[in-house]
Amino acid sequence: MKFSRFIVKSRVIILIVAVALLVPAAIGMITQRINYDMLTYLPGDIDTMIGQDILMDEFGKGAFSFIVVEGMNDRQVSELRDRLEAVEHVDTVLWYTSFADLSIPKEMLPKKLYDAFNNGDSTMMAVFFDQSTSDDDTTAAFREMRAICGEQCFLAGMTAMVVDLKDLCEREEPIYVGIAVALACAAMMLLLDGWLVPFVFLASIGIAILYNLGTNWFLGDISYITKALAAVLQLAVTMDYSIFLWHSYNEQLEHTLDNKEAMAAAIQQTLTSVIGSSVTTVAGFIALCFMSFTLGLDLGVVMAKGVLLGVIGCVTILPSLILLLDKPLQRTKHHSLIPDMSGFAKSVTKVFPVFLIIFVLLIWPAYDAYRQTNSEVYYDLGSTLPEELGYRIAQHKLEDTFEVASTHMLLLDTDLPEKNVSAMIGEMEAVDGVKYVLGLESVTGSTIPKNMLPQKLVDKLQSENWELLLINSEYAVASDEVNAQIDALNAILKKYDETGMLIGEAPCTKDMIEITNHDFQVVNLVSILAIFVIIFLVERSLSLPVILISVIELAIFINLGMAHYLGERLPFIAPICISTIQLGATVDYAILMTTRYKSERGSGKTKRESVSIALGTSAPSIIVSGMGLFAATFGVAIYSDIDIIRAICMLLARGAVISMILVIFVLPALLMLCDGIIRYTTLGMRTRPTKEETTV
Repeated sequence: MKFSRFIVKSRVIILIVAVALLVPAAIGMITQRINYDMLTYLPGDIDTMIGQDILMDEFGKGAFSFIVVEGMNDRQVSELRDRLEAVEHVDTVLWYTSFADLSIPKEMLPKKLYDAFNNGDSTMMAVFFDQSTSDDDTTAAFREMRAICGEQCFLAGMTAMVVDLKDLCEREEPIYVGIAVALACAAMMLLLDGWLVPFVFLASIGIAILYNLGTNWFLGDISYITKALAAVLQLAVTMDYSIFLWHSYNEQLEHTLDNKEAMAAAIQQTLTSVIGSSVTTVAGFIALCFMSFTLGLDLGVVMAKGVLLGVIGCVTILPSLILLLDKPLQRTKHHSLIPDMSGFAKSVTKVFPVFLIIFVLLIWPAYDAYRQTNSEVYYDLGSTLPEELGYRIAQHKLEDTFEVASTHMLLLDTDLPEKNVSAMIGEMEAVDGVKYVLGLESVTGSTIPKNMLPQKLVDKLQSENWELLLINSEYAVASDEVNAQIDALNAILKKYDETGMLIGEAPCTKDMIEITNHDFQVVNLVSILAIFVIIFLVERSLSLPVILISVIELAIFINLGMAHYLGERLPFIAPICISTIQLGATVDYAILMTTRYKSERGSGKTKRESVSIALGTSAPSIIVSGMGLFAATFGVAIYSDIDIIRAICMLLARGAVISMILVIFVLPALLMLCDGIIRYTTLGMRTRPTKEETTV
């Protein structure tokens, strides 16, 4: 009680310090760098990432884009090229004048090279930047290029996606928070017992969210997914802690007229409950840190930190606010819409075999659909952005006019004989979907030696150790066709040059597919094992972790399986996140009910009485918690134009409701069925059988 009394006594100081800390937190949040390039989270030791480093170190080239120009004559295009190449951090703009003087007719170029860059009144330029795709200098250069180009030019590529995605996120994120706050507030006003209470909760949680977003400097940068979801998720998963404190405080007020003493007791009681509850949620987020694809580490660390800050705020800032506003809070209390659940609980336990049958019947179709959903995910996040964005318009222009859906880059050893390079190019161009392979050999043909080319051009495409070639493909990034194409190209490449590397968006995405497929299995296993151990330690039981996790895992199967039945294609990261977050955040519902069941069973009540009391007393808290999580995420899912944000929030909203329903209906049935096993495998429950123990 010393800690609790200290908090009560220091409530004014706590609030002053809490408000003062908002200033550095706000500065930290504003200055935090955001990463919009998912490919940077790939492990640094794979060939595609090593190749990206070589491209930067030896060629001074990072990001790559195509520009489709319509309705300009050659002189205008040449002037535009010169202006673009003068933009700071633009390394190279490849067009006709990179290979020959404008006075020489373009028809003098090798046909393959001419066709690659021209179609009717449209021409194409290839642009290299001297920094990486999402680097601030690159995005600034890209914005300047867009301003120079005007309406007759269409800029495609990863940097275009990053710029448009950043603008979309910055426009939508404040609205996400507003929607989540408004709907969560509405849910709490209806389901709790006070009109003013939700606003106090949101003030406390909001401070903790700002602290979390302002203390990510040690990560260097955080992903746009983490930034977009952090506030919504933290609000959704830590709301319970505030509810615990409020209920405990009101219970204590029934035993004492001293609100300060009541709050001290409530803090003490809540601290024990909240720590136990938050551990499973933290474990779910920490499991994401085991991904090789380090986006999981990014999201996991930020959200685990957010939960811990939420716990701290719940037992320090929130009690101080409640005591400060105690009189208006008490005056604005009202009856909750949730009725007494004791009658409902008795009805559920009376027909529990029905829910056991439902549980068994759901397992296979839910699991089968869950597996189907995991095989139907997509990896090309840019393809789901709104069609009106400049990136999407330019990408369609590139595909429709030049039949280029993706571009690979090839790094070759410069010691490889020219005849071998030419032979390799010939084999690669015969691969299905390869439009053409462009390099120095494309300019020289088979008759002109490289030393006859302008040195400036050679320097752009060849370093001391490596030669750079471009491969344009008709197949879209992350498609089965392009992945098969990459396998075929790599086989040809290794035949001619064991050290050669195929890099670019499509090869990196192919690596991401293989890595995240493995990550999904690892994260699932880690989260289940971690939460099994936590429940084992909390409940001191071997059987209860299996029962509780089974209920929530079925909820996860149903949630993700519904995506298959509804025809929803999910972004690849969504199932990984949901499998851990839903387990960690909603298994608390099951723990709450099970702990009460154990308490009642240990006091000598029959299993039916124990389960009925546990369900009747726990159901209101479970409903408030589940609907709070639903309210905080559902509105964001409906509003967002960013599919990955929309998908994760919709899965969280749906998962909260499904977990809530299964815990209320299926868990009591399993507790009734497995009562004997539970008592035998749980420390402190091996009591003498009661008279009615064997009755159903």
